[in-house]
Amino acid sequence: MEPSPRREKRQQQLEELCAASLRALSGEARLRYRGGRLEVAGRPVPVRAPHLHPDPERDDFTAYRGVADSLALRLRHSDAALVRQTLPAQPIARLVFELLEQLRVESLVADQHPGVRRNLLRRFEQWSQQFLDSGQTEGHVGLLLFSLAQMSWMLLCGGRAGAQTEMLIEAPRLSLLGHFGASFGLLRRHRFDQAAFAEQALTIAAKVQELIEQLDAELLGNDERKVSEIAEKTHLAFALLLDVAQQGEGDGPASGAGEGSPRGAEGDFVYRVFCRDYDSERNAASLVRQELLQELRQRLDRRLAGQGLNLPRLARRLGALLAAPRRDGWAFAQREGQIDGGRLSRLIISPEQREIFRHERQRPHSDCLVSLLIDNSGSMRNHIEPIALLADALARALELAGARCEILGFTTGQWNGGRPLKRWRGVGQPADPGRLNELSHLVYKDAETTWRRARPSIAALLKSDLFREGMDGEALLWARQRLLQREARRRLLIVVSDGCPMDSATLQANAQDILDLHLKQVAAQIEQDGRIELFALGVGLDLSAYYRHSLELDLSRSLDNAVFDEVLQLLTRRR
Repeated sequence: MEPSPRREKRQQQLEELCAASLRALSGEARLRYRGGRLEVAGRPVPVRAPHLHPDPERDDFTAYRGVADSLALRLRHSDAALVRQTLPAQPIARLVFELLEQLRVESLVADQHPGVRRNLLRRFEQWSQQFLDSGQTEGHVGLLLFSLAQMSWMLLCGGRAGAQTEMLIEAPRLSLLGHFGASFGLLRRHRFDQAAFAEQALTIAAKVQELIEQLDAELLGNDERKVSEIAEKTHLAFALLLDVAQQGEGDGPASGAGEGSPRGAEGDFVYRVFCRDYDSERNAASLVRQELLQELRQRLDRRLAGQGLNLPRLARRLGALLAAPRRDGWAFAQREGQIDGGRLSRLIISPEQREIFRHERQRPHSDCLVSLLIDNSGSMRNHIEPIALLADALARALELAGARCEILGFTTGQWNGGRPLKRWRGVGQPADPGRLNELSHLVYKDAETTWRRARPSIAALLKSDLFREGMDGEALLWARQRLLQREARRRLLIVVSDGCPMDSATLQANAQDILDLHLKQVAAQIEQDGRIELFALGVGLDLSAYYRHSLELDLSRSLDNAVFDEVLQLLTRRR
């Protein structure tokens, strides 16, 4: 089995490729994956058909491509509002209806897309074989639903079941057709009309729900089995689909919100701060003795010298990525371009003269501002040395590439609450007070200071007792404000963190997801606003649940050129 970070990175790359394919086929530009879940404009897209959930441990890229093609057809050919209106309430009927609707849209693949058709057929065949190998057809629910899936797939999509499947579903198929054969026969005729198709699908779904309930009752009477055992086998038969079928069309991400959560839905969430009087923004170098700062800088330089980083190469690649053409005068005596009136006389004197044109000269220019926002929470202490190396090298390379860069950090003034917590206790501890700690925002290097002058201050990153807790959402707002105060053609904000926000005092007095929700809310606002390009580097953790464009860094190995190549690939994908 692959190591976990590598496996998660591969999964993220597959999702990015699938999202690109989905956007191209469906025409929906706002579509993407976040935290392993498909979203359109920030709202989740339910994926309720069993063959649309490939296993990254077993399935290859072709499986994911088939899933992407299937979902693209669903977005293009299915009216989500009509599905919500007609979707049955009972779980079995609900999943049958969803399965039939998914196969309907897959049957609508255009003839000029034979590759898409192959991908769809191959994916369903892969899932069918995996279902057979799992042994889930041994139960009555699994066999009945598997038989219906195969029948519908062959009818609507022209699939061909293998000999093993044909023998397995022969008896259930005859039984099912005896109950709803008329409606089943009309499915293919109505596949271009979603409303008419839905009428027949509802009839089939209701009948399947009734048949399974009857089978459960007979087993209870004949074998005297417990209801819990029947329910367990029913769940195992189509566990994945049954789980997803319980979720609503607009369900937000699982956030762990319990009772007392400050929102009914994620969009209604309001973040509160009990007291801002003790928040601070300071130069990090002012918090470290000069002698110690020099020692930390020497330690950082020794580590950098042993890394073998190719900074000129990194600077060239950053320059190519961040630069944009800017007008730089005219190039004269050209053989093509705009006619130069001052040279027309030469054409009269020497008819063979052709260098009478001019064209506008363009040179690359990096009018770009990059902000590195580093999580200074206590859990980052174990990783701070490679992160300091990363920040220092990036700042130097960006300056060589002609871009401005600032390095920021965020933490709290105290552990487990500070003066705001004491004030809250002094006024009787009102419910849901909001944030109960004092922010400490640190500037290691500002955008106007050169890397050479900021070298000692950057080394303050290695002073571990500055690291406490962190409110990521408010740190993003602070970094955004600093970026927008400066003129730049492009603004990039790169967050470096190893997990979700954490402040013990705030979480004890509020709903457990208050900081988590605020981070998601702020990140979504920045991404939707578009003036700042937002990226995240997760230190041993996948941050895609919070950020649209993220990369998981493996800092257990040395910080070599390959790590920076991965960072550049992340920035390139965003462009």
